Amino acid sequence: MSSPRQDALTILRAALKAADPVLAVRRFLRREGDSLICGAKRYPLSRFERVFVLGAGKASASMASAVESVLGAARITGGIVVAKYGHSLPLKRVNVVESGHPVPDAAGVEGARQLVAMAVEAGPRDLVIMLISGGASALTPYPVPPITLAEKQETTKLLLACGANIQEINTVRKHLSGLKGGHLARRAAPATLITLMLSDVIGDPMDAIGSGPAVPDPSTFAGAAAIFEKYELTGRVPPNVLERIQQGVAGKVEETPKPGDAAFRHAQNLIVGSNRLAIDAAAEKARALGYKPLILSTFIEGETRDVARMHAAIAREVCAANRPVRAPACLISGGETTVTLRGQGLGGRNQEFVLAAAIDLAGMDRVTVLSAGTDGTDGPTDAAGALADGSTIARGESKGLSAQAYLTQNDSYHFFDGLGDLIRTGPTRTNVNDVRLLLIR
Repeated sequence: MSSPRQDALTILRAALKAADPVLAVRRFLRREGDSLICGAKRYPLSRFERVFVLGAGKASASMASAVESVLGAARITGGIVVAKYGHSLPLKRVNVVESGHPVPDAAGVEGARQLVAMAVEAGPRDLVIMLISGGASALTPYPVPPITLAEKQETTKLLLACGANIQEINTVRKHLSGLKGGHLARRAAPATLITLMLSDVIGDPMDAIGSGPAVPDPSTFAGAAAIFEKYELTGRVPPNVLERIQQGVAGKVEETPKPGDAAFRHAQNLIVGSNRLAIDAAAEKARALGYKPLILSTFIEGETRDVARMHAAIAREVCAANRPVRAPACLISGGETTVTLRGQGLGGRNQEFVLAAAIDLAGMDRVTVLSAGTDGTDGPTDAAGALADGSTIARGESKGLSAQAYLTQNDSYHFFDGLGDLIRTGPTRTNVNDVRLLLIR
């Protein structure tokens, strides 16, 4: 029989396979003769003089490879996608620029510049296929002057450190950018626009995926200002950033394009993949391995440590009273939590989740915990997540590793690295939030 640890990794692999961006695109995009079928719409290719492929995100290179295979490379005039370092693929007609994530860098500015240049080139008889996935926002910084890249980097770091969620971070980003929040669609108009999105945002709001460069934006400058106030950042963000937001609130700067804007007159937007597909696949694999799966939610967010303790409490209830599901069971959840940095350590939300849960489950040899990012990267580390069980805390103590001390320092990476319990998948070239598993024998 396989061990619970092996089972957990097998279930994770099934979830990652379900989130494959190539399969996701091909589920919604196909060619029939001279027509491109996208969802329920048919686009006669003879109507278009040129076809451009634009995109950004951790899965954008994989998504572009799917478009090339569907359309045929010869039918694509040109393209550019911006992916995270290490997430590139060799493509025939679409160029790939790699840049930094989660903190934007100069390579991302150049990639964004190329995206804007190609979008502006498109005319009324052209088709633009936009491919957006998680990470697109940080990968394509295009700050509005006089805001500099350094000032945008500082603002991003402040938002990440204070525990702001991805929707809040993207609300700010959209109002500092000339590309996000529908601005890229405005630059591509009046071309026909198809946008395919692989969602890494809870609930799949289109405007939040990659900061919505090609969809209407409901957020406002006032909302961005409120986020600064909420996290007490008003006096800490760079002066140019604060001035931009304040000018927007005062009506001195044009808002991002809203629903009904002419930029979206010839636009179709589709979500081709999400966390829900990955979680459903995890449940199916768990059942095949003999566990009773229980999907807790794909909408999990909040402070990572609190979420971990809630999951641990449910596992303890299963062990004690066989509810809300009987053992052998597999508790499954998706979504994306946040970490408020208090220490100086290294880690990510998935590693911190597993460490906090392991502390609450110490000594419970029936429970195994796994949490991993579907993109293969958890925080600024080379790990996707971590794995633990009831013996983890004792094993750490035997090696002189105090779990509580490492948690206090936000140093989950070095705790699990010392035990050999990090999960390293390498770049998966997809991104649909996180997968969390608690297996109970």
